[in-house]
Amino acid sequence: MSLLLPRADGTLVRYEPRRDPAAVAPGGPPLSRTVFSAAHVVADPYAETVPGGPAALDWEATLAFRRHLWAHGLAVAEAMDTAQRGMGLDWPTAAELIRRSAAEARAAGGRIACGAGTDQLAGAASLDEVTAAYEEQLAVVEGAGAQAILMASRALAAVARGPEDYRAVYGRLLEQTGRPVILHWLGPMFDPALAGYWGSADLDAATETFLAIVCAHAARIDGVKVSLLDAGREVALRRRLPDGVKCYTGDDFHYPELIEGDDRGFSHALLGIFDPLGPLAADAVRALDAADPAGFRKRLDPTVGLARHLFGAPTRFYKTGVVLLAWLAGHQEHFTMVGGLQSARSLPHLARAYELADGLGLFPDPEAAASRMRALLTVHGVAS
Repeated sequence: MSLLLPRADGTLVRYEPRRDPAAVAPGGPPLSRTVFSAAHVVADPYAETVPGGPAALDWEATLAFRRHLWAHGLAVAEAMDTAQRGMGLDWPTAAELIRRSAAEARAAGGRIACGAGTDQLAGAASLDEVTAAYEEQLAVVEGAGAQAILMASRALAAVARGPEDYRAVYGRLLEQTGRPVILHWLGPMFDPALAGYWGSADLDAATETFLAIVCAHAARIDGVKVSLLDAGREVALRRRLPDGVKCYTGDDFHYPELIEGDDRGFSHALLGIFDPLGPLAADAVRALDAADPAGFRKRLDPTVGLARHLFGAPTRFYKTGVVLLAWLAGHQEHFTMVGGLQSARSLPHLARAYELADGLGLFPDPEAAASRMRALLTVHGVAS
């Protein structure tokens, strides 16, 4: 079943889909690294929704995808930017997602950590209001029995006058957390509203503030998640972390070398690309458990091309490709996203995502994936 795939230059290229998927069996959690997949949400395509209004989720499909990740040994990072926080998923729906997913994690024996932020705030806010919003969300996460991920806050970025305001807000929050949290540094390539986070547009100065907060509260921090797409900066930062504080890479461009590490350490993982790559990624990391770094890189290095494509500029729209691949892989019955975000990427971008994913053998049923891709192409006027 060959397909005509559109290219960005307007041409059509004939593609012959792969016939056999990559064989990856379910397995237990990797032992040498902690590996989180930041999971997407499945929209309810039959709900009456409008852009900017409350989100509607297909709860069974959303939770079934999390069970799929746990079955392959991954931990789940819930209600993060991959789940469209700040891009269609409102706080009341996110809170319900956290509660439901935490309950599923207990039933499945899987690990879960959930994002706590300030996205319930509308308009300008004071530092006290930002702190109170964080506290409300922390209470929901910890009340559900999940580990908290302190997400970067657009509201804090807007109101903070300098590094001292970040130290004050995070200090107050970390003094009251019930268990060690993960701090999340999300760069402006993922969210332009977070430019200048930690009180400076100079990344060296921002790093010093970030590390000062971590060092001052190390006993209350499980790890830091760094999403700057700068491998050298991440390595330099992780070498300065206090003992016992993990570095979770959020670098969807350089994750194989960061996870493998060097003679001075390595990064754990909390990655959006491990949503579509979940089974393959967990299998690769289990090669590190077996002291087989060559096998790890052999499995994971070929996936970087897909990751760089999905997370290409404007990076924040990577979710569209992630959900496309979930649909093609049979994890949901439609290509509809919260807030209509399925329209955020071009048809040539989606076609290339399909081609790269198929080449990796990511689709359990390549023929079904090709049939769905053909349907999408037909709707867009591509006759094959």
